[in-house]
Amino acid sequence: MHTAPDFPDPRLHLADLLQVALDSVAPEHAAVDIFIERPKQAGHGDFASNLAMQMARTMKANPRQIAERLVAAMPPSQWISEVTVAGAGFINFTLTASARTAVVSRALAQGSAFGRGADTGLKVQVEFVSANPTGPLHVGHGRGAAFGASLASLLAFAGNTVSREYYVNDAGRQMDILALSTWLRYLELFDELVPFPPNAYQGGYVREMAEQIQAAHQDNFVHPAAAVVAGLPVTEDLDEILDALILAAKDLLGEQWKYVHQHVLTEQLADCRSDLEEFGVHHDVWFSENSLHDTGMVAKAISALEASGHLYEQDGAKWFRSTSFGDEKDRVVQRDNGAFTYFAPDIAYHLNKFERGFDRVVNVWGADHHGYIPRVKGALSALGIDASRLDVTLVQFVSLFRAGQKASMSTRAGEYVTLRQLRHEVGNDACRFFYMLRKSDQSLDFDMDLATSQSNENPVFYVQYAHARICSVLSQWEGEEASLVSTDLAPLTHETEIALCAQLGEFPLLIQNAAKDFAPHTLAFYLKDLAAAFHAWYNAERVLVDDIATRNARLALAVATRHVLRNGLSLLGVSQPVSM
Repeated sequence: MHTAPDFPDPRLHLADLLQVALDSVAPEHAAVDIFIERPKQAGHGDFASNLAMQMARTMKANPRQIAERLVAAMPPSQWISEVTVAGAGFINFTLTASARTAVVSRALAQGSAFGRGADTGLKVQVEFVSANPTGPLHVGHGRGAAFGASLASLLAFAGNTVSREYYVNDAGRQMDILALSTWLRYLELFDELVPFPPNAYQGGYVREMAEQIQAAHQDNFVHPAAAVVAGLPVTEDLDEILDALILAAKDLLGEQWKYVHQHVLTEQLADCRSDLEEFGVHHDVWFSENSLHDTGMVAKAISALEASGHLYEQDGAKWFRSTSFGDEKDRVVQRDNGAFTYFAPDIAYHLNKFERGFDRVVNVWGADHHGYIPRVKGALSALGIDASRLDVTLVQFVSLFRAGQKASMSTRAGEYVTLRQLRHEVGNDACRFFYMLRKSDQSLDFDMDLATSQSNENPVFYVQYAHARICSVLSQWEGEEASLVSTDLAPLTHETEIALCAQLGEFPLLIQNAAKDFAPHTLAFYLKDLAAAFHAWYNAERVLVDDIATRNARLALAVATRHVLRNGLSLLGVSQPVSM
């Protein structure tokens, strides 16, 4: 029976050996973090440590001499064939042949659990997308959706209990503007023509909702255009005119206004939910902003701030002293007419998150919310909550390119490219993978031509093709995969096989680091590198050779690679085709 599955995690094993050596050589300085890395050049071994250089100042000695002392004090290990000191004091480790390939057995034995972290016991909430339900999701929302979903999956796979949440902005001015826009289009259907505000919502979906109201209620909601525009202010301020039209609509419609408002909210929220689910993005909780007002949570949060001395009154309004917490200016939370500002429910919402028992809260926001972070964190601190438990990750803008031309995206004008349009044109898989090809805080140029090409230059095609190739080989073999778990891996000696094993071995650490750094893009990069290592091996060595021992060892390596490709792609929300 092959003993490779008993091989421990190499980084942990080597760190333990160095810790024993450091305890012996310098026990008074032994409380340090020991880092084990892959050397940049293959000729320098499988792993390396800079511990000696790290300890040089503390121990007041030459790092190379420290390295030699550490190597001499290290206990023997059956998994290490050679330890050398190189350069200024690097300690290089070369593993035995069985240690190099042991990851194959671990991946085969663990399958879909390979790379999964131990249970941390932490409850983490990830709130993402949370776009105003005032129109279809556009490609910018799509990036936030792909990032948030992948991050949540990574955090869960790393061992956390994760809740995915969408904050529904169903209160406030933007929803009023959408309701007004729809009603004005409804009036047009009855030839009651009110000049349509350029700063209202212009998209075709607004006309569709107006037609729905017409079909359900005929002319019951019609009022003369003259009555709508009567009393409008004479001004060039478009926002002032828009607000006056909203007040006129509320006055004329009375209780019917609530129906129009609820109808547009329901329609757009349903469309958003459907779009996301089709995109493979699921939310466990859809949290209503209105509920914060209805249940008194907003008033409760503001009262708590007031009681703790963090509010003051000026000109009849209540202000939060956010400058005390790093914000550029203080913020109004309640106007002189008693109405709460948009900031007040945000404070209540974040207070509610922690009251629900989450250990850590992650917000995925658009880049334009950067200045909002200090005031939210400040409000939490003022309420006695450790603000470091809130993490905010910003997602930069997306520029969409088709045939070398940049596509226009204007929300109100309805000229933007929707997420649904993008998905239909390039497919969900390309969307999910391409959105992860840049760090979230970097702007992204989305090349639709590349995303639809079936070539090695298309990264999602390249990675999926590796998976499909493995499935093709297994289909030709027609054997039992379970029999490969105990396969002797000694025949895996080719440099491309060792390189592929090394790539597989990086997966568990990659998961932990990607989760810790909120960096799902590193998983996409890793999968590209893994696919490259696989294709290099596949092109250099035949898998289904006549020699049974070699064939089974290579099949084991192929299946292990398939497990990692599947695990990684599934975390990114990308499918794993068996043929292409």
